Amino acid sequence: MQSNKISLKQFIQYFKIAVTGKEQNFTSGSIRRAVFMLSIPMILEMLMESIFALVDILYVSQVSVNAVATIGLTESVITLVYAVAIGLSMAATAIVARRVGEKDLKGASNAAVQVIFLGVFVAVAISVIGILYPKEILELMGAEPDLIAEGYGYTKILLGGNITIMLLFLINAIFRGAGDASVAMWALILSNGLNIILDPIFIFGLGPIPAFGVEGAAIATTIGRGTAVIFQLAVLFFGYSKIKVGIKDLVIRVEVMFNLVKVSLGGIGQFLIGTSSWVFLMRIMSEFGSEVLAGYTIAIRVMLFTLMPAWGMSNAAATLVGQNLGAKEPERAELSVWKTGKYSAIFMGFVSIIYLVFAPQIIVLFNKTPDVVKYGSLCLRVIAAGYIFYGYAMVVVNAFNGAGDTKTPTYINFVCFWLLQLPFAYVMAITLDFGPVGVFWAITLAEILIAIISIIWFKKGHWKTVKV
Repeated sequence: MQSNKISLKQFIQYFKIAVTGKEQNFTSGSIRRAVFMLSIPMILEMLMESIFALVDILYVSQVSVNAVATIGLTESVITLVYAVAIGLSMAATAIVARRVGEKDLKGASNAAVQVIFLGVFVAVAISVIGILYPKEILELMGAEPDLIAEGYGYTKILLGGNITIMLLFLINAIFRGAGDASVAMWALILSNGLNIILDPIFIFGLGPIPAFGVEGAAIATTIGRGTAVIFQLAVLFFGYSKIKVGIKDLVIRVEVMFNLVKVSLGGIGQFLIGTSSWVFLMRIMSEFGSEVLAGYTIAIRVMLFTLMPAWGMSNAAATLVGQNLGAKEPERAELSVWKTGKYSAIFMGFVSIIYLVFAPQIIVLFNKTPDVVKYGSLCLRVIAAGYIFYGYAMVVVNAFNGAGDTKTPTYINFVCFWLLQLPFAYVMAITLDFGPVGVFWAITLAEILIAIISIIWFKKGHWKTVKV
């Protein structure tokens, strides 16, 4: 009987193939190999994103507690931008993956162009609001006057330059759907590598460049992401990817765009529910002052570092589902999800042990203020209690999205976030006076419920019949 184990030499060989993107056929052969080949670049891509988040907060925490809180409040608002970007990117991944599975590369390219057009339209509208009303946005989020005075420049630049966030998300989703996960990975390595270099220069100043403080973090982020978008567009236009776009393709195709909008509405609704609940949770947390808010913000950034690899695996599951459904292999699509979910849950279980044991030591790396450490470590420990559930839930939910069934996760999010998480958080934290820990437990319980409902519904198999 052939062993399932591979040697270190084989692992290194497979790793090289994965990051260079040489293998792009995921509708036949070993499922475990397909999961590995897609997951590795996607995990590295997401790790780069989370490293950027950690480095950003590490530098900004040296400016002031208010600066850290500014990032927390601004990012809770900008997650609404992420909601639109992720919703559209779900549609892009699902449709591009389905067309690639059907061997219709021209149809995949047409979908790619339309999703970029849609992203630009939405980003311009958000930019106008961000540039004109940054102070009002922070005030609406419950920020104190001194925080608004110090941090509104960060909010203005990040929201004003949101087109870089939007296009980075969308074009990487196109590459993932095509199975070109390594291209998406290199785009984020470029983006976040630049950000890590530019962050201290713009925050603290260097030579002729003045110290911009927290505003400098937004400048560095926007330059890094903008450079990566130029790289992505070069790959699309000069044909280094399976998806190729020419000048003649730059026309609005109403039918293709309408199909993208139809599929993405569920995804946008899904993430608007999730992210708007995050905004309300941040608003509740702001009631307990800047130090508690800073601890919460640092904890969330730390958690993103370990959520991102699981998110990478869930993206791999979405691509495998889309391509295998396109190739008329629904059973292979389902088996891919269960295998990926198992790997994700094992990884998240290991991480949860680290957080439960070393939470204070992790938070103190970023800020030594006693209350920041106290509430940041408490947040890490409570939320880590549900990490194994998160690992499975992310994969299964994204599998629905990869099939083009973005409505099911929307309904699940509505029940778990709006009907359970938000009322529970408010009652526990404010009404019953449990404080921030009420919010932390609300997050954990909601994510556990999402995992249970998603797995039960996925087993029913309705996602296999969705047409996109």
